[in-house]
Amino acid sequence: MIGQRLKLARAAAGLSLRGLQAKIDSRVTAQALSKYERNESMPGSAALLAIAAALGVSVPYLVGDQGMVLETVEFRTKKLVGKRERVQIEARVLYLLERYLVVEELLNLPSVNRDLPSEAPWTVSRDIAEAEDAARRLRAHWRLGHAPLQNLVELLEERGIKVLSVALAKVDGLLARVRRRNGSIVPLIAVKEDLCGQRQRFTLAHELGHLVLHVSPGVNRELTAHRFASAFLMPAEMIWSEVGRHRRSMCWEELFALKQIFGVSLQAFAYRCRDLGILSPALFRSLFREFAARGWSRPPYEEPQPMPGETPKRFERLCCWALAEGAISDSKAAELLEISVHDLRRRMDQLPPADSSGSEFRP
Repeated sequence: MIGQRLKLARAAAGLSLRGLQAKIDSRVTAQALSKYERNESMPGSAALLAIAAALGVSVPYLVGDQGMVLETVEFRTKKLVGKRERVQIEARVLYLLERYLVVEELLNLPSVNRDLPSEAPWTVSRDIAEAEDAARRLRAHWRLGHAPLQNLVELLEERGIKVLSVALAKVDGLLARVRRRNGSIVPLIAVKEDLCGQRQRFTLAHELGHLVLHVSPGVNRELTAHRFASAFLMPAEMIWSEVGRHRRSMCWEELFALKQIFGVSLQAFAYRCRDLGILSPALFRSLFREFAARGWSRPPYEEPQPMPGETPKRFERLCCWALAEGAISDSKAAELLEISVHDLRRRMDQLPPADSSGSEFRP
């Protein structure tokens, strides 16, 4: 049955039942569409194709796992997200995650194998500084030491947290918890696909904070997640070893070198040093006046030496694995990857450039 997905996709397209009827040239009446949404009947193949095309979704999405629902969705944005935009984003996220889980099932891989400490989520009850300890504990559980993280996307996916790169307008990222038919919860972080690397990494760490923290009423949730992200990406011990405990001045060459080491923006680095008491108040204010004067502290946050983003690759690797083992056909692999069969075969046979170093952040 397609009721839930059809209603979601229609809402995402901003169409009424009669509006959808008009868009498919009345091949299906509004009354029939209403019955489909209530799961009282099922469209034939021709009607299903017409409906999917009109709504800009695939037939596999419409007939997919109706038992998979987004339980919670938390957006990282300073702008108001309208109902239509929210539904569009949620529909896209569900569709992408469903493809991901289909491939895992074909390969008999566990879809939910989260490597999170048993004591998580940690409660932040008094002050956002408690997020610092949570970041330290998670790093210890994952045996990361104090070194900068080379590839945050790969790290999260290795630990059972799905990461998606999605076309988002007003949203930098989101955290979702998806409940499957069997009752299991799949944690998922989606990030805006065209974010620069330093903002993408901070967004991922911020959403990870929302996943592992329980923030009590009266404590600012967003600032707490910010503090967690800063501590997770820039451990105090590493900061102290690189810049010392107290600074009254810093030069641009040093700042940009540290930006590359930690994979964060200059602003994020300056805030981290302020939180650790490294920067004097005068130096912190001076830096942010300079950032503002150069236009780096407002959208589109175009600092010099932008970092390339980290592209989620695990899903693509799993598709290649399934294809190589004969678990899926060329056409199914192409459908999952949203490319043509011709492009699929070309990509499977093409060697990467000899000087290719990838897009991963490497300190």
